[in-house]
Amino acid sequence: MESEQRLKRKRTYRPYSRAHFLSLRSFIFCLSFFVFLMFLSSERFPIRTVSFHPVLTVPSLSILSKSSFQDSSHGKLRLPLRVEDRVLFPDHLLLLVSDKIHEDDRLDCVYHKVLNDKDVVRQSVLSVDEFDGFRSVVRCPTPPWNYSAAAALMWRGDGVDDYSWSFRSNQTVHSWDRLVYDAAFDGKTAVVFAKGLNLRPHKESDPTKFMCQFGLKNWDDGEDEGFALMTEAIVAAQEVVRCSLPRSVRLNMDSTQGIRVTIVHDPMPSAVRIHNSRSFEHGRNQRRLQENVAMPSVAKLYNPTSYQTKRNQGKYELCACTMLWNQAPALREWIMYHAWLGVERWFIYDNNSNDGIQEIVEELDFQDYNVSRHTWPWIKTQEAGFSHCALRARDECKWVGFFDVDEFYYFPLLHRRGLQGQNLLRSLVANYSSSDSVAEIRTACHSFGPSGLSSPPSQGVTVGYTCRLQNPERHKSIVRPDLLNETLLNVVHHFELKKGFRYLNVPESSIIINHYKYQVWKTFRAKFFRRVATYVVDWQENQNQGSKDRAPGLGTEAIEPSNWQKQFCEVWDTGLRDFVLANLVDPATGSLPWEKPLL
Repeated sequence: MESEQRLKRKRTYRPYSRAHFLSLRSFIFCLSFFVFLMFLSSERFPIRTVSFHPVLTVPSLSILSKSSFQDSSHGKLRLPLRVEDRVLFPDHLLLLVSDKIHEDDRLDCVYHKVLNDKDVVRQSVLSVDEFDGFRSVVRCPTPPWNYSAAAALMWRGDGVDDYSWSFRSNQTVHSWDRLVYDAAFDGKTAVVFAKGLNLRPHKESDPTKFMCQFGLKNWDDGEDEGFALMTEAIVAAQEVVRCSLPRSVRLNMDSTQGIRVTIVHDPMPSAVRIHNSRSFEHGRNQRRLQENVAMPSVAKLYNPTSYQTKRNQGKYELCACTMLWNQAPALREWIMYHAWLGVERWFIYDNNSNDGIQEIVEELDFQDYNVSRHTWPWIKTQEAGFSHCALRARDECKWVGFFDVDEFYYFPLLHRRGLQGQNLLRSLVANYSSSDSVAEIRTACHSFGPSGLSSPPSQGVTVGYTCRLQNPERHKSIVRPDLLNETLLNVVHHFELKKGFRYLNVPESSIIINHYKYQVWKTFRAKFFRRVATYVVDWQENQNQGSKDRAPGLGTEAIEPSNWQKQFCEVWDTGLRDFVLANLVDPATGSLPWEKPLL
C-alpha cells in the first residue's frame, strides 16, 4: 500500500516538476533576451549592419578629452583622424585616411617607441593630398630609429594623451615590396594594380595563377566582419591583373563604393574551372579563401560615375596624359604650347610633388586649359599609372598622347612651307579617328642638350635649347584608348593594341618630338632622385649604366661634369624655336604666353 502511494506521488510529481522547470527556463530566456536588446540599443553599443559602404568608427566620447574635438585657433569642431592604411616607402611613410583633409590643416605625424607606446615623438606632416575622391593621403617622414612605423595623426596643439587609443588600434604597416595598391572598375571587370607579382616585364602572363578577392573588411588587420567574394583573373601583365566582377557587385554598382579588393595566388589546376554550378563555386571559393593567402591591400573600388567628368558634347578629339615629380615650372609652357596644337584635355598624374604644382594646375584650369591633377602616390609605377590613365580617359577622349613635360611635338615640313601650326596635332589624329586599322601614332624623338647654357632659359625650353644629338632616340605615342589590349600592357613609349589593329610611324620630316632631355645641370640633376618607370634602375644604383635612360658618361652621383654645358651637341637645330617665335609671340608685349605671370 505504501509503495503504491509512493508510485502515485512520483507520477504526479514528474509532470509538475517538468512544467515548473520549463516555465523557469522560459522566464530566464525571455529576461536574458530583453536585457540583450537593451544592451544593443544603448548609445555605447550602437547597432551596425554590414553593407557595401565603408564605416568610419569613432571612439567613444568618454575616452577623449574636449581638446580632441575643439580647434583652439578656429573654434571648429574636429574629430580625431582614423588612419585606414599605412605604406612604408624608402624615403617616407604614406598614410591613407578616410577623411578629407585640407593642405592647410595643421597636423603632426606621431610615432611611438617600439614596445612602449608612452614614449612618442611628433614630426610635421610633409604633405597632404586628396586621393581617389573619397580618401586623403598624408605623407610623413620615415620613423626615427627604434620607433614604430605605425604612426598616428594628431591635430597640432592637442596633447598626446588624447590619442593613446590610436596607438592600440590598426597597427598594420604595409611594405611597398608586396602590395595591392590601386584598383578601378572597367565595365563588368575590375582592373587591379599590384606591386610584387614579379611578372615578366613587357610580356603577358598566365592569368590562371591569380584570383581577385572582394570584400568590406581589411584582411590585414584581423577584422572579422564583412564578406569575401572571389573571381578568376581574365588577363595579367606586369603589375596589372584584370578579374571579372562578382555578380552581386556588378548588379549593385551604385552601392559598392569603397569595396576592398586584393589578389590571391591560385595554385589549383585550371581544369577545375570547367565547373560552373553555384554550389560548387561557393564551396570552391570558400576552400580557396582558406588555403590561399591574399596579398596585403590598400585598394578600394569606387563607382567611376561618382567622380568622372561628364561630357554632353561627345568625346574630345585629342587629350594628353603625363606623370611627373616636381616639374611644376615646366607645366605652363608644355600645356600652353600643345593646347595651341590642338590638345583639349589634360590628365596630370602627380607622383608625390612638393613644388606647388596644385596652384599651377588651378591657374591653368581657371584659364580654360581643362587640366586635372590626379594624385598618384605609388613610386616607380609609371607603366601602371599610364594604364590607369588610359582607363580614365577612355570615356572622354578619342585619342590620348602619353609623353613627358620636356617633350614637344614639332612639324618641320609645314613650318618650312610657312604654314601656321595651330591645331595641327589634332588635325593629324582626326584623320585616323575612323580608321579600321590604325590605333596608335608613333613619333620619333630628338634629344637636345644644354646648348651652352648654364641657367634655365627665361623664354622656355622651346626657345632656349637649340643643339641636339644627330640621331633620334626612341619614340612616343598617341593612342586610341578604346582599342588597347585588355591587359593595358605598355612600355611607357607605346601600348599593346587589340588584335587587328596596328601602329603608324609618321616620317621624321613631317613630325618630330623635341625631347629636352639634357637640360642645364640645375634642372637635370633631379633625375638622380628617382626614375618613375617600373623597370628602369634608379641612377644611384650601380646597374645598367649603359642604358639609354641614363646620360652617357655619368656615374651614380649627381656631380656636374666640367663640360656639361657643351655635351650632347652634334647638330644646331633652331626649327622649333623659330616656329614658336613666329606664331606665339604677343605682338603688343613681345612675350610668349607662358612668360606672363600667373593671375
